[in-house]
Amino acid sequence: MAKYKTSKINQTVFMQVSLPDQIIKGTIEFAINLLVDTRLELSRFDNRYKNDQTGSPAYDPRVLLKIVLYGYSLGIISSRKLEKACRRNTVFMALAGGQHPDHSKIAAFVSSLSDEIACLFSNVLLVCDEMKLLGGTEFALDGLKLPSNASKRWSGKVSDLQKKKERLEDKVKKMLLVHMEEDKIEDEDTSEKTNKDKKIEKLIKQAERIERFLKENDAKPGKSWKEIKSNITDNESAIMNTSHGSIQGYNAQALVDSKRQIIMQADAFGAGTDHHHLEPVIDGAKENMVAIGHTEEYFKDKILTADTSYHSTDSIKKCEEEQIDAYIPDKEYRKRHPGLSINETSKASRRKKYQREDFHYDDKTDQYECPQGKLLKCDSARVKINNVIYRRYRANAVDCEACTARQGCIYNKGKKGKRRTLMIAISSESRNYSKEMAAKIDTEPARKIYSHRAAIVEPVFANIRTQKRLDRFGLRGKIKVNIQWKLYCMIHNIEKIVNFGHGFAEG
Repeated sequence: MAKYKTSKINQTVFMQVSLPDQIIKGTIEFAINLLVDTRLELSRFDNRYKNDQTGSPAYDPRVLLKIVLYGYSLGIISSRKLEKACRRNTVFMALAGGQHPDHSKIAAFVSSLSDEIACLFSNVLLVCDEMKLLGGTEFALDGLKLPSNASKRWSGKVSDLQKKKERLEDKVKKMLLVHMEEDKIEDEDTSEKTNKDKKIEKLIKQAERIERFLKENDAKPGKSWKEIKSNITDNESAIMNTSHGSIQGYNAQALVDSKRQIIMQADAFGAGTDHHHLEPVIDGAKENMVAIGHTEEYFKDKILTADTSYHSTDSIKKCEEEQIDAYIPDKEYRKRHPGLSINETSKASRRKKYQREDFHYDDKTDQYECPQGKLLKCDSARVKINNVIYRRYRANAVDCEACTARQGCIYNKGKKGKRRTLMIAISSESRNYSKEMAAKIDTEPARKIYSHRAAIVEPVFANIRTQKRLDRFGLRGKIKVNIQWKLYCMIHNIEKIVNFGHGFAEG
């Protein structure tokens, strides 16, 4: 009969652990420990404490920062899990110096880094610069939309939230009436009554929460000053459309250098569209470069690529002011170059729309005739859109509704039955930056340069989201979310230092 060694799982074992031996050279934890101790400016944290004569000693910010950075490198974002790791994981024990800060201390530390995070980020960027990891010739900008620590169901315009509150109050009234009738029944289960009471109390609290929010907050304006949806839990977040549906979240931006994919600037915004994000990101990147010893003209004559969502007059003007060689295609770029399209099936099935050339103009009556023989009359002689003056011609709504060629007609944002509109540009009050960029991006050299964009910036987001497991932000409010995003971008840059920093992590 076979014999096996005896296994005693219930026995107590005393293990000898040398904390310094847990931090092995060449690893991410060694680089974090070395950077925090020798290269990061943490003296400003001293001003937070006034316990030199009275009060208990505080946890060293170096210890807390090491714990957070190493945890984020492993995809551990929860402060409770970080607390547990400091008691069970020998590497965390070594970085913490044998201390065990609880989750509230860790969470409060991360949330309080608003004044220090920019300096810490630039400190790591300085090491990257010294290690020759920055190419300084070509950059790519993109955004990553991530869910916030807030539910989408608590979003809505002021009128929507008011209606939601009224529905909750009506539901409470109906439940109370039913509850009063059931109270007359003596043999009703006590536990069932308790559950109903809890449900009513919960609904009352939800209604009060909405009422309190409406009293303290006005309607949330968008970029065009039209009201957009507010969120009761985190009003600085926004509903954003992604390839997997809509989310309540933040748009995390990153400007990436092409040489080793070092993140030059990181910012999180509560807006899904990227039209207004290029300018603050470029300004932030300039501040970072000045902080590490470069001039404000660092980005002059450098190449910047960004996708179509950044194509706007303001973004292009900003690049021109900074003398940046920008390549930002317009939304028609793929249509003009169908060979660049990824989905050839959708390209083949796309209906061909009527173009302006398909409409015949009669200068005597100042009318256009569509390919189906219907007339479009001028209803506005001057419509200004993005500094371009248009003359607007509209068809009869009845003609469009009954038209069999409506599906292939000129694009219309309204409902199917609405009449089609033809916009004829007659003059421009200033330069058309969009057309100039479209002409530039259509050249063969520009198309080759733009093709670099995805290879520069997309792997960065893949690393942070997949390898570092940042699938949602754990904090609320733009300031705190921005801290968390910058910390993740810092750990991405530290990982690049470990891999390409010429022996930095070897000591």
